[in-house]
Amino acid sequence: AYLRLQAEQGLARQFSQGVADTVRERLEYEMDIITKKGYASYFLVVADFVNWARSQRIIATTRGSAAGSLVSYLIGITTVNPLTYQLPFERFLNPHRPSPPDIDMDFADNRRDEVIAYVTAKYGVDQVGQIVTFGTMAARAAVRDVGRALGLPYGLCDRVAKLIPFGTQGFHMTIERALREAPELKNLTETDPQVKDLLLLAQKVEGCVRHASIHAAGVVIAPTPLTDYAPLQYDVEGNHIITQYDMWSCEEAGLVKMDFLGIRNLSIMGSAVNIIKKTKDIEIDLDNIPFNDKKTYELMSRGDTMGMFQLGGSGMTRYLKELKPSVITDVMAMVALFRPGPMESLPEFIKRKHNPKAITYLDPRLKEILKDSYGIITYQDDVLMIAIKLAGYTWEEADKLRKAMGKKIPREMARQKEKFISGCIVNGLTETKAAKLWSLIEPFAAYGFNKAHAASYGIVAYQTAYLKANFPTEFMAALMTAESDDLTTVAQAVNECKRFNIMVLPPDVNESLATFTVVNDNCIRFGLSAIKNLGAQVIEAIIAERKTNGQFTSLSNFIERIARREFTKKSLESLIKCGALDSLSPERSQLLAAMDLLLAHAKKSQQARLAQQTSLFAGKTNSGEMSLKLPASPPADQRDKLAWERELLGLYVTEHPFQQYTNGLKGLITTINELSSLNGEIPIVTAGLITSAKIVTTKKGEQMLFAGLEDLTGSTELIAFPDTYRAEGGKLTTDTIVLVRGRLNQKNGERKIIVQSVLPLLNPDEVTASAKNWLNGSTKFPKTEVKEIVITLPAGVSSSKIDELKAILQQYPGNQPVVLAINQAGHIKRVSTNYRLEVNLEFIEACRELLGYNSLPDDLLA
Repeated sequence: AYLRLQAEQGLARQFSQGVADTVRERLEYEMDIITKKGYASYFLVVADFVNWARSQRIIATTRGSAAGSLVSYLIGITTVNPLTYQLPFERFLNPHRPSPPDIDMDFADNRRDEVIAYVTAKYGVDQVGQIVTFGTMAARAAVRDVGRALGLPYGLCDRVAKLIPFGTQGFHMTIERALREAPELKNLTETDPQVKDLLLLAQKVEGCVRHASIHAAGVVIAPTPLTDYAPLQYDVEGNHIITQYDMWSCEEAGLVKMDFLGIRNLSIMGSAVNIIKKTKDIEIDLDNIPFNDKKTYELMSRGDTMGMFQLGGSGMTRYLKELKPSVITDVMAMVALFRPGPMESLPEFIKRKHNPKAITYLDPRLKEILKDSYGIITYQDDVLMIAIKLAGYTWEEADKLRKAMGKKIPREMARQKEKFISGCIVNGLTETKAAKLWSLIEPFAAYGFNKAHAASYGIVAYQTAYLKANFPTEFMAALMTAESDDLTTVAQAVNECKRFNIMVLPPDVNESLATFTVVNDNCIRFGLSAIKNLGAQVIEAIIAERKTNGQFTSLSNFIERIARREFTKKSLESLIKCGALDSLSPERSQLLAAMDLLLAHAKKSQQARLAQQTSLFAGKTNSGEMSLKLPASPPADQRDKLAWERELLGLYVTEHPFQQYTNGLKGLITTINELSSLNGEIPIVTAGLITSAKIVTTKKGEQMLFAGLEDLTGSTELIAFPDTYRAEGGKLTTDTIVLVRGRLNQKNGERKIIVQSVLPLLNPDEVTASAKNWLNGSTKFPKTEVKEIVITLPAGVSSSKIDELKAILQQYPGNQPVVLAINQAGHIKRVSTNYRLEVNLEFIEACRELLGYNSLPDDLLA
């Protein structure tokens, strides 16, 4: 009865303009199933802690199929109206489902513990607990652990373990499978008895429990003490009570698992909303922002997706720029399609969005199901609805179809195919069309995305984009604060701020708080907590002293007021080097030379204060500064300052040494961030700053080199094998800006570059000419002829761009044939042309400017 009351109140609140019959019918349908299954209390409990979280300004959302429930929407669990996006309730709960419903909640990760504490306080510490999870020995870990137990050399075990490939999405790698798929591992097993024995023993422990830890999200709430249902224990730290049963055993014992997952992006959103309130006095209700905001879609269409939920990454960005989303369902579809399998549909999806005439349906009834995705099968739900509407399946049968497709059991698939086609024929399709429809859904269902999940996450993605588009400074400050432990992400964020004309200033003892602070609409200040070797007590003391007695007026004033035991020489050195004292005394080298004097000054001030004496160093005036008599010292140059910034903050803030070279290299190189979307051992030309260089000796006694390369988008590793090291190694020295030609090396999920040749870049003003001359070839690195030039046309390319391409091709006549790669319905079709041209950098730049970077391969000038 109470769930009914809550739902009716939500109905009046969410549908204040009137309740349509379809809404009322859906509510009654869901309530009937929920009541008969006995799950009303479950819904009320979840609604209670979710609504409490929102009342505390804790950002919350759902994962999975819960967004398909109208009741969940009405009582405040979800923020997605399932009727708006045609989300089926049956994916979440239906009369045939044997297990309880599963509402997976996401909370801001920096406040997740508050929600668990609320639940514990409300229902009792003896009735609430987190769930244990057992880590098992995966293939690689089994090899290493067994090898260690046998006393085998670490190098051998490590080598064997690394020969085991990583698993793919949803399919874990096993030693047995690795022996089938990794020829090098199989050969080693056949030639080395020691390795054979190692793998045989490792297979015996593979899959065994290795350790116990807390489940990332699972929480159980019992109606009586948990000890009535499961044995309990403390976690390793002794802070939390957890069940000794895993999640499946808990369900068998009669407990319902609830998911409380912490999500970093929700923390970023919550922090951004709070900063906006503080700096602009604007209250942002993320659940009620407009879904037609022009700035938001323009941001996505430009590819400015750094920091956005689900939409970051160079591959996703590239497709977003081609798609140019204009409605929220476009964003939801991108979340669903950008993954292995469905990704093959993306070019056709983009084409149809820009050319409605290309939208076709195999049967008119498909329009109702696929209209929001331009006729493209996008979600698992599409497959289920097609089976129900066109093949006559029930929901129970459709769900069995989904599971069969996921498991890919040949006999069951054959049975389902026959049932599907015959059902379609009964419902008016020809056998040919029915078979065609089956061929469309068969490869998709195993990888397809849950539509309710895509809707929930698509909306969160839009919300992050909305904040970044409309409040970029506040959003970036929140992002850098949340990601402060990840220096790579912070460095990328600093670069993104520069692109948005937002200045990021180094820490300052008079301006910084502990975290990143918004100074004004176009300025963010680094937080003191970002400074290495600066303890929390010193940070708290600086902020508290400034808050109580005002800003520091001089160097001596700062030293006197912060003098304490925690203020060590290391703390002072860190503040000086990173520039945090520049506003009080800008000559860093002078301060470094005078550190002992400054610390003595601090000690005397502390002694005087403790003795409650009036001395030369007491008070808050500037008179003490003269007594410091700082020694003369040559000023530090910009290179030293940048090096100190990187040393103490972990990244360059005021300027990256590579910054001056980026414009001159635009269109000539692949950025490090773009490497993540490339596959295979393809030729690569990239550039950046050498951050480290390590020479190692091979078993043959030859030297090779591993070097760190960093640009404004990220970092990677360069590998120079002995022959290359002898020829090029001298150019790969720390703090050198270089242009590198090599090949992409993709192994174990990491992408590195095998170096072939190197060009040190010395003068930013001449970088374009130097790079072009070098890339065009020299006597040492002759340009190789390209038999044919393949130009890849982006999906939905306009006729005007085709005309522009023709004009470009006419400007560079030569003898190399041009072939166009055209995407047609997800398949690449090669089309020969009558054009012949001479490849040079001017042509490459013009073509990529018109059609995008990926229109031409990187090896044209290799």
